[in-house]
Amino acid sequence: MPDDTVTVEAATEQKSYSQGQLVRRRFFRHKGAMVALAVLIAITLLAFTSIGIGPIPGWWGKNFTDTGPILDGGRPTIGWFTLGEHPFGQDQTGRDFFALTMRGTQISLTIAFTVGFFSTIIGTIIGAIAGYYRGWAESLLMRATDLFIIIPLLVLAAVLGRIAGDQGIIVLSLTLGAVTWTSLARLVRGEVLSLREREFVTAARAIGTGSARIIMRHILPNTVGVIIVATTFAIAAAILLETALSFLGFGVQPPDISLGSLIDRYQTAFTSRPWLFWFPGMFILAIALSVNFIGDGLRDAFDPRQSKDG
Repeated sequence: MPDDTVTVEAATEQKSYSQGQLVRRRFFRHKGAMVALAVLIAITLLAFTSIGIGPIPGWWGKNFTDTGPILDGGRPTIGWFTLGEHPFGQDQTGRDFFALTMRGTQISLTIAFTVGFFSTIIGTIIGAIAGYYRGWAESLLMRATDLFIIIPLLVLAAVLGRIAGDQGIIVLSLTLGAVTWTSLARLVRGEVLSLREREFVTAARAIGTGSARIIMRHILPNTVGVIIVATTFAIAAAILLETALSFLGFGVQPPDISLGSLIDRYQTAFTSRPWLFWFPGMFILAIALSVNFIGDGLRDAFDPRQSKDG
C-alpha cells in the first residue's frame, strides 16, 4: 500500500510539469552530464579567454606565434598552485606550448561544433523528407545515404578534407559536415515514419495543412529529442575525425593549427619531449568524453522511461 501511494504521488508530481520542464529536471539531475558540461564550459572559456580571439586580447601574455629562448630544456613549469613562465613547456623553436594548445583547442572546438550543426541540418532535412513523402523520394534519398555509408568515412573525409583544407577551417568544417549526416538521417526518417500516421498529422491533413507546414510544425518538434542527442554525439565524433585527419595531414593546414595537427607536428618529439603529446591528447580526450557524457544525459532526459527522475 505505501508503494502505491508513492507511485501516485510521483505521477501527480510528474503531471505538474511540462515536457520541457521534465527534460530539464532529468538532465540537471544527471551527475555525469553536469560534470561533463562544467568541464566543457571550462575548457571553452580557457581556450578563448587565455589567448583571445581575433582583435580581442586574452589574459595570457604570450602568443602562439612568438618564439623565444628555450628555458630549462623547454619543460613544463606548471605546478600545483602556479603556472610559471611556460606551463605546458616550449617546442623546439621556443614557442609557448600553452598558447599553441589553446589555439589548437579553439580551432578543434570550432570545427567540431560547426560540423555537428551542419550535419544535423542535412540529416534532419533528408530524413524528414524521406520519411514523410515515402515513394521515389525515400528511395532516392536512402540510396544516396547508403552510398555514403558504404564508403569508409575516414577515406572519404580524407579526400575531401585534403581538397578543402587549404580553404580554411569553415570550408573544411562544412565539407566534413556534408559526409557525416547519414546516421542522423536514418534516425529522423524512422521517427517521421512512425509520426506521419498519428492522429494529429491525419487531422492536419484533413483541414488542408500543407506538407511542409506539417513537417515543420507537427512532426519535427516531436523528434527534437532524437535530433539533439544525435547532434551531441556528432560533435564528439567530429572532433575525433578532425584529429585523425589532421594527424594524417589531410585536415587543418598551416598556418592554422588544431589539436590533431599539434600531435602530428610533434610526433617525432615523443621520446625527448613527451609533454608535446600529453597536453593536446588530454584536451582531445577531455572534450570528446565531455560531449559524450552530455549526450548520455540528454538521451536519459528525453527518454520517457526515466520517470523516476521526473
